[in-house]
Amino acid sequence: MRRVIAKYDGGADRERGAVAVVTALLLVVLLAAGALAVDGGMLYAKRAQLQTGADAAAIAVAQKCAASLSDTQCSSTSPLATSLAQSNMYQAQAGIASLTVDTTAQTVTAATQPLQPGMQAGSVSLFLAQTLGITSAKVGASATAAWGSPSTGIAPFPLAFSVCQVMGQIDGAFQLLQSHGSGANPSCNYGPSGQVVPGGFGWLAQDPNACGATINIAQSEGGSSPGNSAPSNCNAVLAQWVAALSAGQKVIVLLPVFTAVTGTGSGAIYTLAGFAAYSLIGWNFGATSTTNPNNAYNNQNPNGSSALRCTGSCTGVIGQFVTFVALDNKYQVGPSTPFGATIVRLTQ
Repeated sequence: MRRVIAKYDGGADRERGAVAVVTALLLVVLLAAGALAVDGGMLYAKRAQLQTGADAAAIAVAQKCAASLSDTQCSSTSPLATSLAQSNMYQAQAGIASLTVDTTAQTVTAATQPLQPGMQAGSVSLFLAQTLGITSAKVGASATAAWGSPSTGIAPFPLAFSVCQVMGQIDGAFQLLQSHGSGANPSCNYGPSGQVVPGGFGWLAQDPNACGATINIAQSEGGSSPGNSAPSNCNAVLAQWVAALSAGQKVIVLLPVFTAVTGTGSGAIYTLAGFAAYSLIGWNFGATSTTNPNNAYNNQNPNGSSALRCTGSCTGVIGQFVTFVALDNKYQVGPSTPFGATIVRLTQ
């Protein structure tokens, strides 16, 4: 009988346990991935909530300051900031750590209380990350809102007003501002040789395929067609205004103000000074049909004054300059002007 003798293989013993080591290493990687996915995602969500709260607090206080510096909510102790911050933080349960109101720079900066790691209310749990020795992850947020007069943005309708039509008229009586006709708005003769440049305000060069015009008040703006008809590409805008007025809503638009003009007609160049808020109640750009959006005048006149009627050969707009504060990121904040329009926007 043949005997089989098994040889001892020391190499096989040396490889025993290798799988355990690899598994342990993979578990560390998996825990790290889990911590990144779960705890990281949770931190991101909490951070987003805190940012929403900081944004709301900064914007709300800035709006109060923009409307009136004497408002009690325009202060570093404004309870409105804490209330809005907490209502926008949902489950984050943090408050406002600091609120800085700088009336000189016209800014409000709100910073939230940071969330601390832990399991109690108002904290942030790092369950998986703690298995890797990560126990610290303070989460906070801050936001800065600024207020001031708009300096750069898109005027929704390509009209510019003479400064003499604006000053002293803000929150005053309704005005008829004619854009065509002999002797229109005679008190505002800014054109060459004392002539009115279409009614004391002028058509501006429109953006391509758009009704409005991009305006930078630091630059002079060229004029477009001086005709007495409505500018092109504006039917949709006018139709929206008609619908809003018919529904009893206000139509307030920001329109540029000029202080001087050179040239004539389409070659006119306007020296701009800022934006004014204008509350429209009607207009006439020469259309004969009352259903045409170019012709929405007089019936919106709240006091029936014949001085505000724009009929026959008259073309122009009816409304009043108003004090207006808007939250609008389409405009850049610039130095304050006396034209009644103020915007508030987040800058950080």
